[in-house]
Amino acid sequence: MPDTKILITGASSGLGAALARVYAGPGVTLVLWGRDAARLNAVAEECRALGAATDADNFDIADIPAMTARLSASDNKAPIDLAIFCAGIGGMIPKDTLAQDAQAAHLMAEVNFTSPTVGASLLSGLMAARGRGQIVLVGSIAESFALPMSPLYAGSKAGLALFAEALANRMTQHRVAVTLVSPGYIDTPMSQQLNKPRPFLLTAQQAAVILKRKIAKRPRRIVIPWQFIWLRGIAVWLPKPLQRFILARA
Repeated sequence: MPDTKILITGASSGLGAALARVYAGPGVTLVLWGRDAARLNAVAEECRALGAATDADNFDIADIPAMTARLSASDNKAPIDLAIFCAGIGGMIPKDTLAQDAQAAHLMAEVNFTSPTVGASLLSGLMAARGRGQIVLVGSIAESFALPMSPLYAGSKAGLALFAEALANRMTQHRVAVTLVSPGYIDTPMSQQLNKPRPFLLTAQQAAVILKRKIAKRPRRIVIPWQFIWLRGIAVWLPKPLQRFILARA
């Protein structure tokens, strides 16, 4: 039986690193991308110790030409069966700042939206041609809330959610699954920067174990932890003026 080849972006830390460890094992080839070479190589070593073959490459995923070139080359070498676009950056606008810094907004848009959508577009065509494969786009439960403290983050994740749904609609006939993951709070370096409560917090390891099990079922959407399914449902039914009132004072 041939190896399963899995691409994971953002694999040098946080959820991406945890997913790499959870998927690692005999018969698995992991293509791991991340910006921090030392941490990425350490994750790759752990995965090799668990029996996986690894191909680690550290570069900035916001470099779209470099990303697409690497993606094409990797898939040409051996077809990618599962691609998990997990890289992302967050951050809140300081209270004493009028608006988000333009350069920071540009980088966030590139990493959170442009890179995964371009990568998924390229890879979905390759997968569709062979009639198999799965693409997982890691968004955020923030996609459901117009967060005034993080407008670009919320907007980029909302855009990613709509893209995932549209791509899934297109790929169904080609037997390529597209899954959107909408996490709540996971204990990663990104969320640790938040100076606010993190309800229903999961460790990266806990989240990775849950996601591996759910991704295998090839669903369109995964929300973790499960409590956020209810919170999002309640928020959707709140009148818009009440939503704005609550968010403006968050």
